[in-house]
Amino acid sequence: GIKWMSSVEAKVEDAKDKKPTPEKLERLRREKINRFRNQHRINVQGTDLPDPIGTFGQLQEEYKVHPKIMENIQAAGFHVPTPIQMQAIPIMLHGRELLASAPTGSGKTLAFCIPLLTHLKQPRNKGFRALIISPTRELASQTHRELVKLAEGTGFRIHMIHKAAEAAKKFGPKSSKKF
Repeated sequence: GIKWMSSVEAKVEDAKDKKPTPEKLERLRREKINRFRNQHRINVQGTDLPDPIGTFGQLQEEYKVHPKIMENIQAAGFHVPTPIQMQAIPIMLHGRELLASAPTGSGKTLAFCIPLLTHLKQPRNKGFRALIISPTRELASQTHRELVKLAEGTGFRIHMIHKAAEAAKKFGPKSSKKF
């Protein structure tokens, strides 16, 4: 027999029959992520890139960032990640290499400090476990200041060494051999 229905009913009937395939769902997810990146002017290259984050809260939910670090982020007045932080933090938390470029004041320091502390997990009495080399003392001071604020209450010891002679005095004469 013939089934008579209006065009509206036919569209509703078609929608019931078509269940979204995994491929279609993945395509829609990719489109949503691309729209998000375009909206925030995030340009990325590479394969199998992790999705950007939209809030700092996602760091604790998805990447299990230490609660004290999350508390310090909020206390420092950071409520919404900047575009560089939205994409760079997930990439580094996935253990991927990154070359990033962003204007001064865009949040690059926080973008690499959060994954660094998360990767170290907890303080250990094993000497220096991470090294950040800065081209100027001013940038080293800024990075040191941000890391101290971010790591407050976690037990990590943050040091800035800008003269080898001072480092030998502070950490002992055998420190250069030990570390």
